[in-house]
Amino acid sequence: MTDLPPVEIVATDLEPLKDFEGRIVVLVSGEGRLDAATRRVNRLCKGMVGRFVESDGFSDLKSGQSADLACPSGMAAAAIQVVRLDKTATVIEVRRAGAAIGKARGKADVLVLGGTRSRLSELVLGILLRGYTFDACKTGEGKAPAPGRTVVMVSDPVALTRKMVAVQALAEGVFFTRNLVNLPSNLLTTENFADRLVALREIGLEVEVLDEPELAELGMRMLLGVGQGSDSPTKVVVMRWAGGGAEAPLALIGKGVVFDTGGISIKAAGGMEDMTMDMGGAGVVAGVMKTLALRKAAANVVGLVGLVENMPDGRAQRPGDIVTSMKGDTVEIINTDAEGRLVLGDVMWYAQERFKPIGMVDLATLTGAIIVALGHENAGVFSNDDGFCDGFLKAAAAEGEGAWRMPLAPAYAKALKSDKADVKNVGNRWGGAIAAAEFLHRFVKDGTPWIHLDIAGVAQPNSAPDLAPKGASGWGVLALDRMIRDRFEGLKG
Repeated sequence: MTDLPPVEIVATDLEPLKDFEGRIVVLVSGEGRLDAATRRVNRLCKGMVGRFVESDGFSDLKSGQSADLACPSGMAAAAIQVVRLDKTATVIEVRRAGAAIGKARGKADVLVLGGTRSRLSELVLGILLRGYTFDACKTGEGKAPAPGRTVVMVSDPVALTRKMVAVQALAEGVFFTRNLVNLPSNLLTTENFADRLVALREIGLEVEVLDEPELAELGMRMLLGVGQGSDSPTKVVVMRWAGGGAEAPLALIGKGVVFDTGGISIKAAGGMEDMTMDMGGAGVVAGVMKTLALRKAAANVVGLVGLVENMPDGRAQRPGDIVTSMKGDTVEIINTDAEGRLVLGDVMWYAQERFKPIGMVDLATLTGAIIVALGHENAGVFSNDDGFCDGFLKAAAAEGEGAWRMPLAPAYAKALKSDKADVKNVGNRWGGAIAAAEFLHRFVKDGTPWIHLDIAGVAQPNSAPDLAPKGASGWGVLALDRMIRDRFEGLKG
């Protein structure tokens, strides 16, 4: 599994620059002014940096982009990476600059000359997130080389070191999510997933695992029906972080389908291997909970994930079956490949019954329809509460995680009307992502602010985003942590 590489924060010292053998990173604003450390580098390499900064190559760079000056004469460094970072750079641009450093670094040591720059913690976050590599299942030459040291040289190392606590907590949470989503389902079984979450007790989370007999006693027949064709036992894992006052917790609910064949309504073979990421919602919830514990967030948050495998054996749920939810609604199963909403509905109801949350957010790689609507750039956001939803959208925008609000309306729920039961699990082909959200809406109690995040397009996008290599993105950890910091920390109950 990919671990977070260490970062060293040191005071500015110009003497070692000549003999540093890795990559040296200098930050230059659009005006082309060189700070003291960069001027020293420029002298050592006989004006190489200055000539580049005065060239069209530098002026063509946008804030956050970079260029390499290889084998600088007069220095031991393998390369000088010149990063354009304007003084007015946004947080997103600063992180993008860090990502350029993380992407280019390879196995070399990296020395970042930060000086008196602001937002250096955001730069480091970008370095860490883009430097992620998943090679847990590779051997020999296929394994990526271990990254070298990341040294950040600054005028005030104490201040930056203090900020690094939150940065490293965020990066740890994102790495945890990416590792879970990238793992194949023969390694990340429901039992293995639960064990990995139980291990979070070591950092202060309260973790409880509900097994099939307990779930049956609670009446979670929708959830259990999804997994009855699999040898992997269905589980619900409850993670609690009680860092706030006496207020009710925020509830985060994640779909954890470790593999989705579609069940009896089996998927086409082409692309089915990607269904190892169908537990992406549960992965995000786990990552957020890890971040909260590591940074000791002053908030009460409970994370619940339904862990299940959807397989088509002789015991599997069939189209036409009717099951009863924990809420008591009867559900006609039209398509066994619409299983995520069955998992979430029972877990959402349980969360409200037990914890009476101040608000509830569910996350799921729920529908292909949301990818048709929004592509891989934005998650679909559905909500019954404008203020709650606006708070999340603001947090997502601040963190650079694409999110777009979609409608809810009774007209979409009409497509779910069943002749034989209270509701059916799919409607027609039109507005499929909205109909799925309306199905979940049935399991939201009156007065509970709720957000549904359909992350099918963003959990594992088809190309590498700015802050991640291709594969699992970890989308949602940053935005949800930001929303919790902005809206739920420091409440007194």
